[in-house]
Amino acid sequence: MRVNEIGEYINRIFADHGLLSDTVNLDFTAIPYWGDEDSFENNWSGKRSKALISIQAALAQDPDSGILCYGDATVKHDNQNDVVLEFMDFYYEGTGRKASYLVFDSKFTTLGNLGRINGQGIKFITVQRRSKQLNEKIEQIQDSQWGTVKIEKANHKFRTVVFSESQTTNKLYGDQALRQIFIKGKSIKPATILTNDFKLKGEEVIRRYSRRWLLEKDISEHIHFFHLNRNSSGIVVKVDFDLTMTILAHNLYRLLAFKLPGYSHNTAISLYDKFIDNYGDVEVGSDFINVKMNRKRSLPLLRESIPLLDDTYSWLGDKKLIFTANTHS
Repeated sequence: MRVNEIGEYINRIFADHGLLSDTVNLDFTAIPYWGDEDSFENNWSGKRSKALISIQAALAQDPDSGILCYGDATVKHDNQNDVVLEFMDFYYEGTGRKASYLVFDSKFTTLGNLGRINGQGIKFITVQRRSKQLNEKIEQIQDSQWGTVKIEKANHKFRTVVFSESQTTNKLYGDQALRQIFIKGKSIKPATILTNDFKLKGEEVIRRYSRRWLLEKDISEHIHFFHLNRNSSGIVVKVDFDLTMTILAHNLYRLLAFKLPGYSHNTAISLYDKFIDNYGDVEVGSDFINVKMNRKRSLPLLRESIPLLDDTYSWLGDKKLIFTANTHS
């Protein structure tokens, strides 16, 4: 089974269980390569704020569930603008439906591809690249034309920004109207959101775009907890498979979080520290294997929320696998 087929199969399961909403956040991340190969390209690393010899990967995330529904480590400079179109095909093959809303930054694709997305009836939210002309347009907006909105940051705290709206057209987009939403605030540079959604309130458009920052948080988590930036090979296909396994591990932690009341927003590393990282004893009998988990503050919640079923497994010599609490911590 190809890596893409694995992803499509898993997405079908997530979609069938209502874990994929109508919105998808998209972003690039650079996976550094520390070997001697010179066939790789330089890609911008937001983590290190510089270009590195690396393998560029694309990731897609459902903002409601936190599930990562796409990963591609075969992105090159000459095809990176079309990744969004490839993702749309992949998402449809895996779920049987189109993504209704795509959210990404200004460098993810071109205005021409935005026109293609719009032509398929798909809404998008992105950011317009900064320019002197655009900055002058923002400066000319009167104070009375600015409104305020609170948006969530990656650490789940909130900040207040001000915004104003306008419209623009572009030949590359097909001379159709695009909605511009200008935003600015303390400690952030002025930015301009572009969208083809003229129905959603400006506040909601800004909030939808701000949730893309949560994907950046997930990427940071993958670097630290899953060691995403320590690729095991200079062979792109192998790195692509490793990325797929990382995504699967991330999603399994998300599914675990859904099962634990009060822990749905915990990161993978927090869930690992609180619930997975434990010691114990293993008792092997003639027809059973008893895993005695050491007592831990979170163990009762884990056993209550996720019943560990006693069952017999052929790959364990037809022994019954049992989970119990140990007599000590």
